[in-house]
Amino acid sequence: MEEFILEINDLKKSYGTKSVLNGVSLKVKRGEIIGYIGPNGAGKSTTVKIMLGIEDNYSGSIKIFGEDISNEKMEYKNKIGYVPEIAEVYDNLTGSEYLTFIGELYGLDYDLADYKAKRLMELFGIGEVYHSRIASYSKGMRQKLLIISSLIHNPELLFFDEPINGLDANSVMIFKEIMTQLAAQGKTIFYSSHIMDVVEKISSRIILLHDGKIAADGTFEELRTESTEGSLEQIFNQLTGFSEHIDLGSRFVSVVKEM
Repeated sequence: MEEFILEINDLKKSYGTKSVLNGVSLKVKRGEIIGYIGPNGAGKSTTVKIMLGIEDNYSGSIKIFGEDISNEKMEYKNKIGYVPEIAEVYDNLTGSEYLTFIGELYGLDYDLADYKAKRLMELFGIGEVYHSRIASYSKGMRQKLLIISSLIHNPELLFFDEPINGLDANSVMIFKEIMTQLAAQGKTIFYSSHIMDVVEKISSRIILLHDGKIAADGTFEELRTESTEGSLEQIFNQLTGFSEHIDLGSRFVSVVKEM
């Protein structure tokens, strides 16, 4: 029997008169890397925030680890890791203080949290700033800190929203390898990004959200078979009806050249 880590049925959400999610239904198996993509405003972040319990006042049902999240039990959150697109960290803390604080929130004892935090920062190439204040970190260092904070408690389900923003090319390769190995160990990953070539390469399944509904769901090869286009970016543009990029780019450049 297949084990579904996540089950969403007819999820709907509105902000006032604006409908954001219009009946999203999906099931996600253990070990899948889901590329969750769509135009800005399609409802991707809203879906994730509802699953995390950050947003409420929705209709439909969501089960995570077999439990309906509407019962308001909090235990399932201990098995989730999350890197939001825009995150606030405590600038006055050091990397050590921040990560041990996060680790203890998830139930790790201080010594284990300290050991794991230090080793993970070293492996990610930022061990030298472990005891430095986060205010002194570059954007890439902060992003690595957030990734480590989402993983330090060894979660079963991960939500990454534009996680490679600010990372250099080598760090992106390390991060992609981390995700591949986590999935191989049975971790389930929701990956949301506008960088289509990365989504195309790492995802075992791609879900395209458009106008609050699922417009496509399958492996990259399946999506390509159903489309006349070759790359995920081209498929994305075809399914979302966006074809003005060449014209708009040309017009933009023509204005730049005006003297």
